[in-house]
Formats: sequence, C-alpha cells, structure tokens
Amino acid sequence: MRRPRVLVTHHQVQPVALERLRKECDVIVPTVDFPSRALILDLCPGVDGLLWTSYKMKLDREVLDACGAQLKAISLTMNGVDCVDVEELARRNIPLGHTPYIPNRAVGDLAVGLMLSVNERLLSTAGEECYQRQPIQGSTIGIVGFGGIGKLIARRLQAFDVGCILYCGPRPKASAESFHAQFVSFEQLLVRSDFVFISCPLTIATVRMFGREAFAAMKPTAVLINVARGAIVDEAALLDALKGGQIRAAGLDTVTDEPLPPDSELFHLPNCVILPHLGTATKRTRDEMAVRAVENLMHGLRNTTMPAQFQTQ
Repeated sequence: MRRPRVLVTHHQVQPVALERLRKECDVIVPTVDFPSRALILDLCPGVDGLLWTSYKMKLDREVLDACGAQLKAISLTMNGVDCVDVEELARRNIPLGHTPYIPNRAVGDLAVGLMLSVNERLLSTAGEECYQRQPIQGSTIGIVGFGGIGKLIARRLQAFDVGCILYCGPRPKASAESFHAQFVSFEQLLVRSDFVFISCPLTIATVRMFGREAFAAMKPTAVLINVARGAIVDEAALLDALKGGQIRAAGLDTVTDEPLPPDSELFHLPNCVILPHLGTATKRTRDEMAVRAVENLMHGLRNTTMPAQFQTQ
C-alpha cells in the first residue's frame, strides 16, 4: 500500500513531530529558511496531506488547486486559522486540524510579562526622561477576547490584586463569573481600562478594530498589550497615539508585517516594547503544538476525526 505523501511547509518543525510523521509518510520539506509562496506551490502537486506552518502565507484555493483532488487533510501547527480559507476547505470536504488550548499558558505568561516590562519600563535605557509608573494594584483590566488565553490572563492578574476585570466579545461567558469579570461593550472597555489586553482571533470583525477612534476613547494613561494578531491594530494609528500621548504605552508580541522593518518608527519609541512573536516560544509548547498537528494530520489521512479538528461556527 502506498505511503501518504505529505508536504511540511517549513523545515523548522519540531524534530519530535517530524520523526513521528516520517514513520508513516513520505515527507517533503523545503530546505530554504524562508520558502516563498512560489516554492510551496511548486511542491504541492500530488500530496495527500499538508502540514501548514505559516500564518503569514494564505492557504487558499490556489494552494488547494496546486495540490490536486487527492488532497485528504490539512493540519496547522498553530491555533489561529485566519490564514486559511475555511469556507473553501468546507466546500471540498477537507478536514482542518489546529492546536487550540496548547499555547494558552505560554501566551498568557508572556502577556503579563509584557505588561510588566512596559509599565515598569524594565527595558528602558539610561538617560530617558522621568517615567511615571502606574500601580497595577487596584487598576482596571480590559480583556478583548475572553477565550482560553483571555481567561489565563485574568487568572494571572488576580495575584496582582487588580481592582476590576472587564471583557468584551460576541457574548457573555459563564466562566467569567469565577473571575468576577464584567461583560461590557468594546467602547465601555476602552473608556474604563487602565491596561487593555488583545487576545481575540483575527476575523473580518476584528481587523483594525484598534484604530484612531479606539485610541481616542482610551485613557491617556492606558497601556495596550497585543498577544493576538498584528492586523487587529492599525499600526499607523498606534504610532500617532503613542507619540501624541493618547495612550501611555504599548507592548506588542505581534505586528502586521513580520518581521517589522528595522526602520520602523515603533522601534524607536521609548513607550513601546516589541517582541518577535514569542508567545508560544517555549520548547514544551512548541513540541506539544507540533505533535498535535501531526496527530491531527494522521487522523485526517486515515479518514478519522482529528483530535483537534476545526469546526466552523
């Protein structure tokens, strides 16, 4: 019986996961560090499965057509599915795997670390002007997106004796009661919060939701932390808000175009901390995500339900 052919779109997938995949499949992996879309399309024809590693490259009809009608399953090495045309996959009846829950702890820890770094100016350089710290104790926390990561941020911040936790999203969450978190509108959250965390998915509804109107509504002492997707923030508007004092500071683990160009003005602002998308960058987290992605793919190739199969709403 022919072994399935699988394309892994980047060679830096965790070795423990690649080893499992190679036991049962013929694996194709590009050898270059930054495979182009053209290269990926050239490698697609004839594969039975895709292990997709890039949230910056669109997995769309062009990719599916390049693979061919024999394509049976696709698995992402990430949680978010914003890079995928999920409606097209549904039309073709191709199952999609992802890695929910696994990254939550690492991303939640990083979110709190970013808050501390920005608020306490831990990465400041000598000679900067006097900086007014803001007490975290008694502060109002706003969380945009109260899913797994949002809840973990809330749990971590309870140890800081914060005053109030607000959250917004499509609907109230029963689980929020254990955190005494209040469901409010996005507008109310902006007006009231001292620290605003972005932990929602990137969707049509959330693209650039943090634009000029949002920053104008926030407190001038507010701090913005983004551990979700860069495109949720209008970076030109953020730059103006940070320079003009509409908000106090920002901590970003993600930006729209990664890596951020070295000449970006955001790099040179004393009230902005930028990390190179390190939210899931612990060995344990990356290993678990990659192994789950491979498990999803193997189940899909066998025509069985994936352990973490994405379901459209």
